[in-house]
Amino acid sequence: METDFRRRDRDEHDRLHAERIAWLEAAHGPLVALAGAYPDGHRVPFHHHSRSQLLNPTTGVVRVSAQTGRWMVPPGHAMWIPAGVEHAVDMLGDVDMHSVYIAPGAIPQMPETLRVVAVTDLTRSLVIEAATTALTGHRAELLHALLLEEIPGLPTRPLGLPLPADARLAALCRRFVEAPTPHLTIDEWAARLKMSRRSFTRMFQRETGLGLSAWRQQACLFAALPRLADGEPVTTVALDLGYESVPAFTTMFRRMLGASPRDWLRSAGAAGI
Repeated sequence: METDFRRRDRDEHDRLHAERIAWLEAAHGPLVALAGAYPDGHRVPFHHHSRSQLLNPTTGVVRVSAQTGRWMVPPGHAMWIPAGVEHAVDMLGDVDMHSVYIAPGAIPQMPETLRVVAVTDLTRSLVIEAATTALTGHRAELLHALLLEEIPGLPTRPLGLPLPADARLAALCRRFVEAPTPHLTIDEWAARLKMSRRSFTRMFQRETGLGLSAWRQQACLFAALPRLADGEPVTTVALDLGYESVPAFTTMFRRMLGASPRDWLRSAGAAGI
């Protein structure tokens, strides 16, 4: 049962969030920035805003949910959320978050899809400076202009998990997310939906934009990141996810994120996780 303290704390965060959205909608200029701190387990309910958002957690891990999927955002990364997209945010660990909100048309080359990007040291410093310092005049203009130049060049990372619109396929995907395994085969899911392998493969690609093998790997990575960030041993996480050995898990991890779990955790630690 929720305690009075937790309820008051949640209500206070919800009130502050509503005030932030109202402030954002009234703000002027191509770019505005905000910082916030959130406790482990806090949820920002579904909402949208008229500006695009670059959401950058500097501690903790953030999970962003939308109708089309879920995305994991660890330190060293940021989430690009286009204007008008309904989304919710869950905090996995205590989270310090810095966000910049960009007016429509200020970065015309940015895609209108949600995605996780890797954040360079320069971009992270610019975002923090913009969100935590009362910038005015020419200095603010220069910093904002440089941010608007840097954001389009941030590389996309495979930390999203697209969810299909088809109800039967979505149910299979959600059950897999609850208990991911590297041993899932196309034939198993095709049989459950009473489809041929070829028909299922085409449907899955059409619904998610990915092949089942790539989606499965991203789901396993999606499950592993918050546990690794929370300090669980790599061996425990790998075996719990159904990998037969740590090297097999490490190979998947390196293919997806470009670093071994230990190297990723070391860099995440440097970023303040």
